[in-house]
Amino acid sequence: MLRRQIARAFWTLSPWTLQTQSVPSRPTVLIGAPHTSNWDFVLMLAIAWELDLEVRWLGKKSLFHGWRGPLMRALGGIAVDREDPSRVVGQVVGSARSGEVFGLVVTPDGTRGDHMHWKSGFYRIARETGMPVTLGFVDRTTMTSGLGPTFELTGEVAADMDRIRAFYADKAGFHPERRVEPRLRDEVRAGTGPRLAP
Repeated sequence: MLRRQIARAFWTLSPWTLQTQSVPSRPTVLIGAPHTSNWDFVLMLAIAWELDLEVRWLGKKSLFHGWRGPLMRALGGIAVDREDPSRVVGQVVGSARSGEVFGLVVTPDGTRGDHMHWKSGFYRIARETGMPVTLGFVDRTTMTSGLGPTFELTGEVAADMDRIRAFYADKAGFHPERRVEPRLRDEVRAGTGPRLAP
């Protein structure tokens, strides 16, 4: 397959090394973090194409206007209408029920700005669809990128996020100074119950 050949050429010629624990065997919410550079998109495609994993990713509608639309969709893009974001969950559920195995790539640490927390959309989608999460990563300090563990969220927000934080604790991202700590804005600790804000 052409995509795999391109990916193998990338991993052979680039200074990056692919490290993967396992390839998801069913639809999963694929977290991409730390997300600190547009190069993360290239690494995501190289990972997916090498592992023969179909990926879907969410993008604002403006990215799909004109000639860019067919290209973005061919690369796995799903246009998000901010006036009706709930429709995305329906699309994801439909794809999952069709028997397709894919990773829905979400970058919860925002768009590489002055963010102090992760967005909780990935958590909501995983819980509402029943999909597990797979921890994808980029680490400039070791020049490695790939997929970490895949696991089910329990609904215990603090415990789930502790597990995610432990994995990303030593991952620096392409630009380490832009890294955002994996913590939800309204993450609630034990005793008060989980509560999520967008």
